[in-house]
Amino acid sequence: MHKIHIPQHIVDRVIDRRGSAHPFSDLDPARTALVVIDLQNGFMVPGVAHALCETAVEIVPNVNRLARAVRAGGGKVFWVQNTHDDSCLTEWSVLHDYTVRGKQMHRVRSMSEGTEGHALYPTLDVQPADETVQKTRFSAFISGSSDLPERLKAADCDTVLIVGTVTNVCCDSSARDAMMLNFKTIMVSDANAALTDDEHNAALTAFYATFGDVMDTDQLIACLSRNTEPEQRRVS
Repeated sequence: MHKIHIPQHIVDRVIDRRGSAHPFSDLDPARTALVVIDLQNGFMVPGVAHALCETAVEIVPNVNRLARAVRAGGGKVFWVQNTHDDSCLTEWSVLHDYTVRGKQMHRVRSMSEGTEGHALYPTLDVQPADETVQKTRFSAFISGSSDLPERLKAADCDTVLIVGTVTNVCCDSSARDAMMLNFKTIMVSDANAALTDDEHNAALTAFYATFGDVMDTDQLIACLSRNTEPEQRRVS
């Protein structure tokens, strides 16, 4: 698990600007969505992965805990899958042109729909009421990548919790774009995974300083539980 470090001067800056270290903590559970980014075999299983992030396996228990808490509060869970299709070779040619041929073809094999690499990691707690989303860019929120923003708005979600891998690429890209589409956006410090602590903390720090909130799993479950009606908790 990553060792989380956000410098105190960044925390102080956030408090000075926003009046609170965690401006989105008083969230509405029924309007909250857990957005799980790219927790697929293609990033998590040695021998299958084209871009292995070993730390991603360690965050699965926290992701599952958050999914249960969000459902208990009446919110939604979205499992986002990085997906390659033929249009990526022309509409996103920059990525493929600067990737060496062997690695490019491994990514195509790993991220194409129906492959072992494209599948969600098997120990994730995916439930029938959850939704799966396919995205064709790093960000799930950029125009043309997926229909996730429309689905969130249709579900009346105004707050998104971003978890998954890798922190400083698809998760950070999605989180920043979500904020700029007017969602209250929280990156979960111990439910995102990067290749190194340095990359993980740099992404969280930059996001927290300007774009949104950063909280850990226990903090968020406490926020969700506090604002969830007792009747809902019993039913769940």
